[in-house]
Amino acid sequence: MKRENDIYKTRYLSCAALLYASNQRLLGLERNGNSNQFYFIFSNKVQCEKLVTSYWQGEAVINAKVFTDAIRTMKDRIFNEG
Repeated sequence: MKRENDIYKTRYLSCAALLYASNQRLLGLERNGNSNQFYFIFSNKVQCEKLVTSYWQGEAVINAKVFTDAIRTMKDRIFNEG
């Protein structure tokens, strides 16, 4: 796996979908302790932080179909891990 300072983790499905739809490399999922929650782990922390900031500021621009497909893919990953 990548060095800890070069990875980006998020537990928010919408942020993970945005990153995935923006061609950020998904490294895997990590279970949050004993819960049923997962963190999505991406490479390129700096770029991911920029994209997520633009998402929360309402400035992210992404193709709606690509984003919807990315949400479905992220859900599939969770269900395969569960």
